[in-house]
Amino acid sequence: MNMHSSGEAGLFTEGFIQNPYPTYEKLRKEDPVHRVRFPDGQLGWLVTDYEDAVAILKDQRFTKDISKLFGGSMDQLSVFTQNMLFSDPPDHKRLRGLAQQAFTPKMISGMRNRIQEITDGLLDEMEKKQQIDLIDEFAFPLPISVICEILGVPVEDQDKFRLWSNSLIEGTSGEIGVTVYEHMNQFIQYLGQWFAKVHEHPGDDLISQLIIAEEEGDRLTEKELYGIVTLLIIAGHETTVNLIGNTVLALLAFPEQQKKLREQPELVSQAIEESLRFNGPVEFSTSRWANEDMEFRGKRIQRGDLVVVSLNAANHDPEKFKDPQLYDIQREKSPHLAFGMGIHFCLGAPLARLEGEIAISSLLKRFPKLKLAIDESELVWRPGMIVRGVKEIPLLVE
Repeated sequence: MNMHSSGEAGLFTEGFIQNPYPTYEKLRKEDPVHRVRFPDGQLGWLVTDYEDAVAILKDQRFTKDISKLFGGSMDQLSVFTQNMLFSDPPDHKRLRGLAQQAFTPKMISGMRNRIQEITDGLLDEMEKKQQIDLIDEFAFPLPISVICEILGVPVEDQDKFRLWSNSLIEGTSGEIGVTVYEHMNQFIQYLGQWFAKVHEHPGDDLISQLIIAEEEGDRLTEKELYGIVTLLIIAGHETTVNLIGNTVLALLAFPEQQKKLREQPELVSQAIEESLRFNGPVEFSTSRWANEDMEFRGKRIQRGDLVVVSLNAANHDPEKFKDPQLYDIQREKSPHLAFGMGIHFCLGAPLARLEGEIAISSLLKRFPKLKLAIDESELVWRPGMIVRGVKEIPLLVE
């Protein structure tokens, strides 16, 4: 498919979802702050070059809290936006501080053995087969098990979380259908019942800590409790699922890099950083709105305008990264934007990195040969305006 078509024709098409990078390259050269109609019908600006992306992500003249601009809450989905990702200071600091306690370096490093244990258990099951789906059997169950344990929700409900999470994410690719609302309501009901149980018998998990904060009054409202937990369940596994999947795809596409990593397993943390840059699991920043009229890069951005940064486009900017189209696990320390930048920098970044490192090094150690069971062109990339990942990765293992 010709992805170098002019104007918006190259954006958000089937071909773009398969491989957005040629379109990004064209936009960076011709119109790095590009007026565009997003898949959900909203008009806004798409930012594709690295310096501009950093400027926008750090600029306090943009708000994450749409209610400040347009008043009121945003329909049924508003319960999912009452969290630090969709708030500005000072609310942002308060909400982030409450969630932060589960993601301190000490807490994360204390989970290393448990993450390794879960990983080994999944690999034991995979070893019994000749062909596996990496997403279903490894990349999804690992991080969802970890985040369920941190939060204190039953791991046996992970398939429900996956369904709800997919629904929310795919709802960003256009019209929000009836099923999305049904799934959202199921999610809210589930959380309500779970919170009621925890109220009765709090433990030492994160949801118990958040509920105690809510009971103490002004630290957390009920809506914010729902918002934070939803964010942690979804963000707590989605990014890592795609980080693991995209890393394996990159290692298959660049066999000399895979060979290097097998020979020098100590390079795994660099390999994960390069995967985050090369084909990051989060394609676009969450929405920001201009809080005032301004001129940016020669464009008149008006108060209320939506601005979205393509993190993956910025991470392929040749001004910042030499030969960005190459996957190089020994690249110099990478200032990539995969986890965002500024006050909204991803809270779970240390956890995602640790899970990614353990998953990839354990997988390579266990299976001396990995091979795609289908042609690369048959991989189906997930729709939606948030994640960059494939639906399944059928692998031959031996």
